[in-house]
Amino acid sequence: MAGQQTLNLRIEVRVLAPERGGAEGAPSLPSLPVSDLPIPLPPARGPYDAVLVVSFGGPERPEDLMPFLERVTMGRASPEKLEEVAAHYRHFGGISPINDQVRELLGALQAELAARGVSVPLYWGNRNWDPLLGDTLSQMSEAGVRRAVAIATSAFSSYSGCRQYWGDIEAAVAAVRGAPLVDKIPPFWDQEAFVAAVAEGVSETLAGMPEGLGANCELVFSAHSIPLFMAEASEYQSQLRQAAAEVTARVSRGRKIPWSLVFQSRSGPPSQQWLEPDISDYIATVASRRGDDGAPRAVVVVPIGFVSDHMEVLYDLDIEAAAAAADAGIAMVRAPTVGSRSVFVRGLVDLLVAALEGRAGPEGIFGPQQLCGVGCCGRGGR
Repeated sequence: MAGQQTLNLRIEVRVLAPERGGAEGAPSLPSLPVSDLPIPLPPARGPYDAVLVVSFGGPERPEDLMPFLERVTMGRASPEKLEEVAAHYRHFGGISPINDQVRELLGALQAELAARGVSVPLYWGNRNWDPLLGDTLSQMSEAGVRRAVAIATSAFSSYSGCRQYWGDIEAAVAAVRGAPLVDKIPPFWDQEAFVAAVAEGVSETLAGMPEGLGANCELVFSAHSIPLFMAEASEYQSQLRQAAAEVTARVSRGRKIPWSLVFQSRSGPPSQQWLEPDISDYIATVASRRGDDGAPRAVVVVPIGFVSDHMEVLYDLDIEAAAAAADAGIAMVRAPTVGSRSVFVRGLVDLLVAALEGRAGPEGIFGPQQLCGVGCCGRGGR
C-alpha cells in the first residue's frame, strides 16, 4: 500500500474451539437497551490491534440443533414451531452450513490481507452458537487485544441485521472481564464490491439459462422479511430497492429486464404485520401473467439480502420457493449469494484496511452513508 508502513508479523485466524456443552453452557449475557445504544463508526477510536468477524452461527452436529433453536428463539417459540423449523435443518442432516461458509470467508480475508502485507490477528465470534462472541472475546482478552474492529456477515441496515449484532457485541464485552473495546463497521450494502459481486452472480446465472428463458425473465430480489414496525425504524427497504435497481441496471446491458423486491422466511404471529409480498405468493402472481404479451417465462431469484447460502437460502428458496414455482408452472433459477467471491472479499478488506489505518473507508456508490447513531435501526413502535 503506497505511503503506508507494513508490518512483518504473521496473520492468524484465531477460532476458539470450546467444549460442546450446548446452549446450557453458554454464559448469561446482560440485556442492554440496544435500541438506545450509539454506534461508533470506524475509524472512530483506533488504532486497532485485531479484526473480529461476527456471524449468526448454526449447529454443526444434529444433537446441537434443538439447543441452538432454543437459544435463537429465547424460549418464545412453541414446541410445534421449533419442530417445524428443525425439520428444515434435518433435511440437510440436522446441521447448518453457515459456519463452514464463514470459515471459507475467513480464509479468503486472511489471504487478501496477507497479499497486501497487512498483519493483524483475525478472530471469529457468533451470536448464537460456537464459537460464541463471549468465548472469542475472552480469548482476545487473554491474547492482549485491546481494541478491535468488527465486521458482520450482514449487508443491510435493520434491527436484526445491524443493531442486534451491535447489541450482542456490547453485551459480550460487558460480560467478559478485560474484554477489548470493539467498534463495528456499518452495513456494506452500498459498497461497490458488494453490488458488483451480486451483479456478477446474476450475469453468470442469466448466461447459463436455456435459450429463450434468459431473455424473457424477471429478476426477483429476495431478502428476509422483518416486522413492519422494525422496517419503519430503518432504511432496510430503501437500501434493498437501491441495491436491486443498481444490480438490474448492470446486468441488463441495454435491454429491459423487469425486477421486483420480495421477502421470505417470516415468522412471528399471523396477527403481526411483516414485510410483503412473500416470495412464493409473488412467484404465483408472475406465473398468472404468463399468457400476457411480454410476460416473463421465468423468474431468476436473487437472494440479495443474504451473504451466503445458509438455511434460509438452501431451504426457503431452493426447496420451498422452487416448489411454489413448479406448482405455478413457471421456471425458476436462483442466482448465487456473494459468498467468498474475490471482488466481495477485496471490498471487505478495503473497509477493514481503512479502519486499521485510521482513515475513512470507500464511499458508497449512492453517496455518503448516514452515520449510525442513537435510535438508528431500533426496534420501532409496536
